[in-house]
Amino acid sequence: MEKEFCTVQTGDKVKCYERGIAYKKIAEEFQEEYPAKIVLALVDGTRLQELNKRLKQDCKIEFVTVKDPIGYETYRRSLCFMLVKAVHDVGGHDKIRNVKIHFSVSNGYYCTIDGDVVLDQKFLDQIDARMHELAEAQIPIEKRSVHTSDAVELFGRHGMYDKERLFGYRRVSKVNIYRMNEFEDYYYGYMVPDSGYLKNFALHLYDEGFVLQMPFRKEPDVVPAFEPREKLFQVLKSSVQWGDLQNIETVGALNDMVTKYDMREIVLVQEAYQERQIAQIAAQIAAKPETKLVMIAGPSSSGKTTFSHRLSIQLRTQGMRPHPIAVDNYFVDREKTPRDEDDNYNFECLEAIDIEQFNKDMQALLAGEAVHLPIFDFKKGSRSYDTTPTQLKEQDILVIEGIHCLNPELSRQLSSDRKFKIYISALTQLNIDEHNRIPSTDGRLIRRLVRDARTRGTSAQKTLAMWSSVRRGEEENIFPYQEEADVMFNSSLLYELAVLKQYVEPLLFGVEKDSPEYLEAKRTFEIFLTILSESEVTMFRQIRCSENLSEAGASRYKRKEGKRHGTES
Repeated sequence: MEKEFCTVQTGDKVKCYERGIAYKKIAEEFQEEYPAKIVLALVDGTRLQELNKRLKQDCKIEFVTVKDPIGYETYRRSLCFMLVKAVHDVGGHDKIRNVKIHFSVSNGYYCTIDGDVVLDQKFLDQIDARMHELAEAQIPIEKRSVHTSDAVELFGRHGMYDKERLFGYRRVSKVNIYRMNEFEDYYYGYMVPDSGYLKNFALHLYDEGFVLQMPFRKEPDVVPAFEPREKLFQVLKSSVQWGDLQNIETVGALNDMVTKYDMREIVLVQEAYQERQIAQIAAQIAAKPETKLVMIAGPSSSGKTTFSHRLSIQLRTQGMRPHPIAVDNYFVDREKTPRDEDDNYNFECLEAIDIEQFNKDMQALLAGEAVHLPIFDFKKGSRSYDTTPTQLKEQDILVIEGIHCLNPELSRQLSSDRKFKIYISALTQLNIDEHNRIPSTDGRLIRRLVRDARTRGTSAQKTLAMWSSVRRGEEENIFPYQEEADVMFNSSLLYELAVLKQYVEPLLFGVEKDSPEYLEAKRTFEIFLTILSESEVTMFRQIRCSENLSEAGASRYKRKEGKRHGTES
């Protein structure tokens, strides 16, 4: 039979390859031209393909490496798959009930093991050795597509009950399952072609579990030192425990709440829980009468402004009179704003703030002077001044919010004894299932997409285009100062993705397919594939009834849960 060939353009080179050749083979020819390991192929600018996929037609190919954001997440996701397999290999499939990948810690993931094993250094060393064995063996990571009902049965049989529950709500007929030797699992997102790509990692015992430490994206061959941030970790751990207490640990559990319970009560409980936390913070501030400066910092879309208003109300109940101040009003005039590496205005850096004027005004207020505070006009790119002066009295307190508020340089002329520092972020405690995280960064991006569209008229495409610059600013100017905070507050709500879904999906559909932001829009959209909003419940129930899945799926899940908790009669 005569061979068929396809024409492939890569960069400025055009070559012919036999139809059916794996992208991995083509990538090997071009690897030397790329700064890091190639992990994915971008075909015709819109279709990401795993390297095990095969060439079908003439096309243009760009390769994605571990230094690219999507390639880096592919590496991390694949490493998690290998970790879970290694834990089962070492502990025994009959003894390991569950491996949970919770949240980010020190450029890695905090994980716990539920099973008849003792997690100590010896056991962790065995997992580490097994992972290195798997990496050296270069075991193929294979993907197969199965019917959703078969996936429900498969994961119930494997004891992965979070996935069994999750796929009971899936409204597409097929699910992609990944296999490494005999071990099968589900991951939303792409995988590297084999375990040989996964050689850079480290394991560290920590708290009640361990951390899977990973390389930096910009240095994919270097695993950084393990440097956990204890305050942030405790807030994250507390948030996960709160989700467990509410029986909303995963998307499947959230979907159960949306379809079977009164969501209004769940919303009220979440709001009351946060309000209690804010009241406790206000009480801490009131217990330090020398405090005159409440400094609130956090990354984009963490809820700084909303939190400052809610905290101000609680401070009033403590007999104090708060004055809100936004550091953004101290931006330098537009022509003095520094530019970033792409020659765009860098509003995220400290130099974009008039530090001297900020300190001068705050010192004057603390001295009891009347001060005309600035108001920054973002359209004109310059400051004007409030016609009514601000003056502090005995019970007055300044509530200052801005991304640099925890950076000592911002308020370097102000006494530390008079400051109370708060770090706020939307730390997502909801995971898709036990092995698939919803990163806090994605939760904040989704918030920002909705906020920008509703309040600023900004398209999703423009918000996505700015996001990498925003993230770069956070890494440089916010995260290094997290542990400076006196308290941390998590503004994330367990139910918020189910609420935001109906607003963000139409925005993501509006991103042009041929734009650079399309792949990120598609990735963000996929987060919602298994999340139900209340508006979808009626439609979902009709689908389940028509497919006759409801009773069978529900009874099977109840049986598994009964066995798991020893309650089945």
